[in-house]
Parts: sequence; C-alpha cells; structure tokens
Amino acid sequence: MIQASSLAKSYGAKHAVDGISFSVEPGRVTGFLGPNGAGKSTTMRMAMGLDRPTSGQVTVNGKRFAEHAAPLREVGALLEAKAVHKSRSARNHLRVLAATHSIPDRRVDEVIELTGLGAVARKRVGGFSLGMGQRLGIAAALLGDPQTLILDEPVNGLDPEGVLWVRNLARGLAAEGRTVFLSSHLMSEMAVTADHLIVIGRGRILADAPMAEILNGRDSARSRVKTEQPDELFRALAAPGVQVTLVGGDTLEVTGIPPRDIAGRALDRGILVYELTPLVVSLEDAYMDLTKDEVEYHSGTAGKQAQP
Repeated sequence: MIQASSLAKSYGAKHAVDGISFSVEPGRVTGFLGPNGAGKSTTMRMAMGLDRPTSGQVTVNGKRFAEHAAPLREVGALLEAKAVHKSRSARNHLRVLAATHSIPDRRVDEVIELTGLGAVARKRVGGFSLGMGQRLGIAAALLGDPQTLILDEPVNGLDPEGVLWVRNLARGLAAEGRTVFLSSHLMSEMAVTADHLIVIGRGRILADAPMAEILNGRDSARSRVKTEQPDELFRALAAPGVQVTLVGGDTLEVTGIPPRDIAGRALDRGILVYELTPLVVSLEDAYMDLTKDEVEYHSGTAGKQAQP
C-alpha cells in the first residue's frame, strides 16, 4: 500500500505538489493521470525517497522508503528506464542490483524470461531500443518480487504486443493482491488497465475514485449529428448548458441535450437530420473535462463552438 498524507513539494515559489493525500490500495491497478507538469513524477519520486517532501509524508507498506531494510523486496519502481550503466549487459545490470539484496541469479534469469529479454540479455544496454530499455526497467522493478509496483509511463516506446504484455502483467500482479500504481498518457490503455484512478492537476488532486465512477460522473448527453444545414442546426441548438461543435462540413457534436430533444428542435425548424448517434463518454472525455482548467500550455483548436 502507498499512503500520502498532506504531501507537498515546492521549488521556490512553484508548488509542484500541493498538500495531497491519497491511498493506493493492494489488489487493484491504480492509474495516475495528469497533464505534463501536474506533479505525477514528483509524487512518485517522493514515494521512492528520491525527492524530499517540503511537508507531509508518503509511505510504502507502512514505512518511508528509506526505512525499509530490503527496499527492493518491498517496492519495485520504473521511473527512468535510461538510468543504467550503458556498458553493462542487461543480465549483468540486473545481477548488480540483485547482489545488493542477496537475490540469487536464478531470479535474474526469471525476470529476464518474464520480460522477453532472453535474446538480448548478454548485449550492452547502450545499444537497446527505447522499448527494450523499458522492458529492462520493468525487469529491475520485478527483481525483488515486491508487494508494491510503481511504474511511470511503463508502455512508453513499446510496440502493441509489449503494451498488451504490460497490461496483462499489471492486472495479473493486482489479482495476486499486490499494489500497482502506474501512470500513462495513453488514455485508451489506461481505460482497460486501471480499476481506480487518481487525477492530479497543478499539484492538487482532481479526482480519486473507481474508473466507473469517474466515467459515470461525467456522463452527460453527447451526440453526433449530421445534416445538410449545419449552420441552421447550430443556431437552433444554442442554449445555456448546451455545447455545439462543428467537427466537419456536415457534422456537429452536441453535449448537454438528449438526442430526442435534438431531433425535436430540428423538426420544429424543418432541418433534415440524416444521422443522430448518441456517443458514449470515454476516459479521454472525462480526463479532458477534469483537467481543462489545469493545463499549463494549451494547444490551438479548430472548429467553432457555441456555449452560451
């Protein structure tokens, strides 16, 4: 289990993490989401004892990381896959880590096999691709057979087979009763991997709830409408609480009004609608809604909107 209590980290006047409290429970995969600069990596580094909190604390399995006599056996982490000696082979890198905790070489061979590194285990790490480096980082995290895993962007650089492997690994470890805490920018992957989500923005917790609750809590009526009269329908639907976006020459996306009411307004004004499709709220939709006011740098957007 990971527990943060009033955890804060400041760099001068900037509050990277602003007094957050949360628990990451065993037996489930907890996803950690937030925009760049939100404080995710800083929080994970404080959990691993790499950054000292300005105030508050974070414990792993009941203790601060530095208080564990054999930390590799308590918590495995992938925070920076490139933090390896590039002249060593993958196997020797893992053997060096194992030696610090009297972990036998057979365990090194086990994690090499588990992570698909067998064919390159005796090659120098400096020649590894990004994906193979990620696999090596995960192997190191699993080396001590820990109860808690902290994985920062574990699928970065992996091919589709590797992404699926990480998903199954995370869910399998959680099913064994372990604590799995992972971050990712791939919303589609997080949606099928995580059971629980913690969303952070500008160093503050924006949501801490089961996946289903976050999706259902953002489930407002949303539809795609196609018509040969998009401008007329755009004006007909404009109302408080309704957002209308022109996403194509004949296509509108409408939020905040049920499909039946869209059809009724179109009928009242003699507007022909030849497609009206209710849209299911995705994790990406919910995430964008949660973090829309917490992003430091906004990209330009195309299309026009009506949101009186």
